[in-house]
Amino acid sequence: MSRASNGTSALTRVLAVLDAFGADQPFLTLTQIHRRSGIPVSSVHRIVAELVDHGLLEPAAGRTYRLGNRLWEIGSKTPGALGLREIAEPYLRRLHDVIGQHVQLSVRIDTDVLILERISAPDAVINGSIVGGRIPIQHSSSGLVFLAFGEPGLLDAVIAQGIRPLTTAGPATADALRAAVDATLARGYAVTDGWIHPASRGLAVPVRGSEDVVVGALGAVIPNDGRPAHRTAELLRETAHRIGDALLRAYLPASHPRALPGGNLRALVSSSPDSMRFLERRTR
Repeated sequence: MSRASNGTSALTRVLAVLDAFGADQPFLTLTQIHRRSGIPVSSVHRIVAELVDHGLLEPAAGRTYRLGNRLWEIGSKTPGALGLREIAEPYLRRLHDVIGQHVQLSVRIDTDVLILERISAPDAVINGSIVGGRIPIQHSSSGLVFLAFGEPGLLDAVIAQGIRPLTTAGPATADALRAAVDATLARGYAVTDGWIHPASRGLAVPVRGSEDVVVGALGAVIPNDGRPAHRTAELLRETAHRIGDALLRAYLPASHPRALPGGNLRALVSSSPDSMRFLERRTR
């Protein structure tokens, strides 16, 4: 990979331009891209023009740009994110039919939680998550799941960044966050009462893939009304187990009696068995 004059690789600069866009700022001018990415204006002009040529950015109204649909096309081929969402989606809908309110699926990126899917009811309690948006791992119930059941050393990395609660209910010290992680390990699920908004309670459980590795978190946001959380937690655990089983079946050898139909598409697509067999025949 060629390198720019200041020692930053060309790929790093392209990613900085793409990362300038977010759920809070989906439309940006060239000047805004320059300010948010830290890339010189002359380079921003050149990079944006090339990204537009490849469909990774698209011109929008008012001399702004937005992320292009081709990025979604590329992302849709990612088994670890949209593939997981596709496999989990039927189970999320069944869970939402029982819980109502909000149910959501997330993965971890560095020290953030990335929301892959959210299903909500019109009269549900306040929820600050956005599909495709990030939440600092220290603020959410799904984040507690990754801290408790995920990679060793992650908690220390989060603490090193500083503890900054969003509300008075959230942990304000490293010891308080460690205690919340320990409680999550002890009960098997995470509970965050009013950590993001006083009216809302978050609950989450791990979603496990092969070799019991935590590949995601399944969560619910319900009213913070003091009612026992055990029943909702059990529903989350049952659903997470079903999602994990479907993930395992998606990666079994096609000849295995428990393998899902669909061939190589099993890790990306969730549809009716007849549809999956049809798609499998087409890929052959």
